[in-house]
Amino acid sequence: MCRPAWGRALTEAQRMNDLARLRRVRDRIDREYARPLNVETLARGVNMSAGHLSRRFRLAYGESPYSYLMTRRIERAMALLRRGDLSVTEVCFAVGCSSLGTFSTRFTELVGMPPSAYQRQTASAAEGMPSCVTKQVTRPVRNRDVPVTEPHLAPVPARS
Repeated sequence: MCRPAWGRALTEAQRMNDLARLRRVRDRIDREYARPLNVETLARGVNMSAGHLSRRFRLAYGESPYSYLMTRRIERAMALLRRGDLSVTEVCFAVGCSSLGTFSTRFTELVGMPPSAYQRQTASAAEGMPSCVTKQVTRPVRNRDVPVTEPHLAPVPARS
């Protein structure tokens, strides 16, 4: 059974409204990453339920709002660690994380090394490099974005 044209238009209008609200959530995360944010607070700000926001955000951006928030925090932490004038603990709290353990675990997942090792390694590496280039070169890569290499298997000989 076909829906009337006005039904499709309403659905399309609702979809566009949802996308606008999702952009507002993403922009808020980008702006307020260092503040205490959770999915319930973000959802309340755009008059959505937390579950609906999480599902729609994942469909639109390929990751959950929490994952997006943590990625923003880790990107900012990387910049602060490259500066070298703050300790890892100070950076953790400066970017809005309340647990050093969670911060270190997430940082290691995204960057591939603990924050203290990153700070030591990048202390002089980025010296003299424009910040826009440094940001692009050092951007964290999510584990799901890393290409998976298949193990090399020898062909199985045919049985006779």
